[in-house]
Amino acid sequence: MHILPRSRDAAFAALVLGLLMASLDTSVVVAALPSIGADLGDPGSVGGVTAAYLLAVAVATPVHGSLGDRWGWRRMFVGSVTAFAVGSAAGALAPDLAALIAFRAVQGLGGSGLIVAAVAAMAELFDRDELVRRQGWLTAVFALSSIGGAPLGGVLAAVAGWWSIFLINLPVCVVAVVLGVRSVPGKRRSGRIRFDWMGAVPVAVAGGCVVVLGSSATPGWAPVLVVVGLVAAVAFVLVERRAAAPLVPPRLFADARLARAVAVTFLTGVALFGSFTYVPLAIGAASPTATGLLLLPMSVGQVLATTGFALLARRRPRVTAWGRFGLVLGVAGLLATAALPLLQPGPTRLVAVVVGLACSGALGLSMQAYTLLAQSWAPQDILGAGMATLTFARQIGGSLGIAVFGLLTLSAVFLVAAVALLVAVVFAPRAADDRVPA
Repeated sequence: MHILPRSRDAAFAALVLGLLMASLDTSVVVAALPSIGADLGDPGSVGGVTAAYLLAVAVATPVHGSLGDRWGWRRMFVGSVTAFAVGSAAGALAPDLAALIAFRAVQGLGGSGLIVAAVAAMAELFDRDELVRRQGWLTAVFALSSIGGAPLGGVLAAVAGWWSIFLINLPVCVVAVVLGVRSVPGKRRSGRIRFDWMGAVPVAVAGGCVVVLGSSATPGWAPVLVVVGLVAAVAFVLVERRAAAPLVPPRLFADARLARAVAVTFLTGVALFGSFTYVPLAIGAASPTATGLLLLPMSVGQVLATTGFALLARRRPRVTAWGRFGLVLGVAGLLATAALPLLQPGPTRLVAVVVGLACSGALGLSMQAYTLLAQSWAPQDILGAGMATLTFARQIGGSLGIAVFGLLTLSAVFLVAAVALLVAVVFAPRAADDRVPA
């Protein structure tokens, strides 16, 4: 499909705006939760505001990949922005906490579509060389939302009230729709549209159990969640093997390169997003401001790694080597962070903080590389399903990491995360897999 350069730029801007909104809303309400609980009168249940969004994003991701392949990304994008805007507006006007939690789930359904559309539609818009340059923007959005989401939410809640966190999405949604309604690729699969409802139920249950494990404060439910999640996961695999139009086509994993990319992305999610929750504890800063300043090296490391990749990858196009390099830097960063609780305050500890966080931030390079490779390797007719599977693996890995790491001591968290990345290095795609059609 021929798309004019100006339309490509408009589509790219729309997709990045959608991704930014969806990513920020995973954490932007965290700092405002006390205000929300006090205002709506149920402080003990306020954690559901965050959990509802994360749960909806995780369980809807495979569904959005399948629907995008069938409906085309333009319809999926516009529908997702609409759902996100409706959830945002209703959330700002929520009369009680139960209503806010429900509207956050609606937001999450839209946010899931925005995340999947960003990584899948780009593969239809740009060739591999241009994808190398533009992928850095997507990685920067994830970095900005991960580190800046909670502080931004705190500022908005303090200055204008917690409802402003939701209302601020609305003008961004309007801009995203105006830019994307004609420019985002609209190609759709011909013929009768089928949907794998039988697969949607067990994947939603399995993904939901993992997300709740990562966010639940009631460990007594953990054994039940583990058993239900495992049963649902097995049922999902059995259903997908027989489905006519599966959410996660088994032929994705018939390609060893794609299977390795998904496995590495899952392990990276476990290591990076699972351990990130514990970084402020490892730093041990005296105030939130000091913590924010000390987290800057992680952002700088991510920006430098991904920018260097965008600038140098055309001359050194072995993307699998870049992915492994990012993983190795991540191992070094996590090992340095694991040593922080053992070091006394002083120059040595400060250097360990800067080096550890900067190298951990460079893990964004590996996610960028394997996303690019998966965009190149996935069959075009199931490109959305492939990108959704990759995104789902990263999200579920992060939730599982949070759940498991909550059982460990602080130093052990980062050591186990480093081991997960070492396993990822072993399973990562090989140099021979770099042979991708231009």
